[in-house]
Amino acid sequence: MQHLLYQPLLLNGNKYLQQKWDKASYEMHLRKVKSAKPTIDTTAPKTYGHLALKMKKQKFQEQSMSKIQRENNMLLEKISHIMRTTGRIDNRNDYENKSASLTTALRTGMRTGSRQSSSWRALHDIHEELVTKRDKARPVMKSSNTETEEKDSLHAEQSSHSSITHNGKRGV
Repeated sequence: MQHLLYQPLLLNGNKYLQQKWDKASYEMHLRKVKSAKPTIDTTAPKTYGHLALKMKKQKFQEQSMSKIQRENNMLLEKISHIMRTTGRIDNRNDYENKSASLTTALRTGMRTGSRQSSSWRALHDIHEELVTKRDKARPVMKSSNTETEEKDSLHAEQSSHSSITHNGKRGV
């Protein structure tokens, strides 16, 4: 029944032949539409190898990895040294009291450490001797000066106490 409803594009005496030619031209049109290329290129641009590598970033990563590896090796070496030896834990509390009257030479001797420990010990011994001499020494003053100073201080103290009355006000 399709052939009864068909309206040909070009007039021809044979309807069936005309329908066959029209169908063939339509199928050819569909093939051309499917295979047609777009006029606008929407594909991604070409990527070039030398631009995709980013050598600067790669070099920076290699440097940071080598630094991390070097630090890891140092830590591993320290840990292995501790495991091989006893570890030398400092659990003694034999610290000396600090004195405010240390000389500058003694202070510098303590700061420099073990290189000058013998000179530090010598200075420390001298310092201890001076401290013991200072503690043993007694003040030397003339007895006449001491007595007059004591009398003056007693007299001043008594005069200030005598002028205060019972109610806490000074007497006139």
